[in-house]
Amino acid sequence: MSFFKRIFSGKQKESLDSGLAKSRTNVFQKLTKVFTGRRRVDEDLMEELEEALITADVGVETTMKILDRLRKRARFEAYAEVEELYTMLREEIAGLFEGNDSGPVKDMASPHVVMVVGVNGVGKTTSIGKLAWRYKQAGKRVLLGAADTFRAAAIDQLTVWSERAGVEIVAQHMGADPAAVAYDTLEAAVARNSEVVIIDTAGRLHNKRGLMEELTKVRRIMDRIVPGAPHEVLLVLDGSTGQNAVEQAKQFTSATEVTGLVLTKLDGTAKGGVVLAISDQLNIPVRYVGIGEKMEDLQDFEMIEFIDSLLPENWEDAAQAAQS
Repeated sequence: MSFFKRIFSGKQKESLDSGLAKSRTNVFQKLTKVFTGRRRVDEDLMEELEEALITADVGVETTMKILDRLRKRARFEAYAEVEELYTMLREEIAGLFEGNDSGPVKDMASPHVVMVVGVNGVGKTTSIGKLAWRYKQAGKRVLLGAADTFRAAAIDQLTVWSERAGVEIVAQHMGADPAAVAYDTLEAAVARNSEVVIIDTAGRLHNKRGLMEELTKVRRIMDRIVPGAPHEVLLVLDGSTGQNAVEQAKQFTSATEVTGLVLTKLDGTAKGGVVLAISDQLNIPVRYVGIGEKMEDLQDFEMIEFIDSLLPENWEDAAQAAQS
């Protein structure tokens, strides 16, 4: 169990349910149209269910996996109530992702170095600030490194977030060498006995070769100061972009090693089903999800809890809420 969960527990599920409200309504409106008045599993129903899941941003590839599993279990079987098929759907989705929870990072080095990557506008700086706050609340000494030196606003924004989170920051001027900033940050972390270091990086487009070369340079420099650093590379994706986030992640991860994903802005979108596609297709754990503006709204990601929020156990109550 992550040490974060000892700090953040009580209202997390409530916040997750609230943050996924738009996505849940979107999914249930589509499923209700498929299931209403149906009493037998046949190919017509399966085709309609396929369309419903794809348009709920679960994606073609992942949808086909789910339906293949469902067909093997329920093909042409009679059932008495809609709830039975819905329960099977929930179980098969959960089974597809069994063992795919991100889990906590074990045996954290000190300092534990996290490099954060992602294109501009996905919520990268905000996520860094919230993650720093979470570590601070968990009793860790945290240091931020402002290695996104291509935009003056990026340095200013990270400085503001460091103040909000109550953590220190190492920053230079706009245009400074990002690798030099990372070097200074890790030197300072060692000198100050910092336990967690979070390095921001430039957010240019993922197809810019220069950016990828820069990231490689930053990683090499950090390893010189703290062997094995960075211990995590988190890619931040905007969940509200749906399947575009999947494609962006595929291209980004083909160019640099990524150990975990952060999905932001899920509270403002009906495209939460994309989390299923991302988890299934990338084979990279989703570490955190952003479901609101508050500090505590960056949450540890657990697939089972996510499925329970997206597809609640009680079909009738959720379906009625989706239609209201």
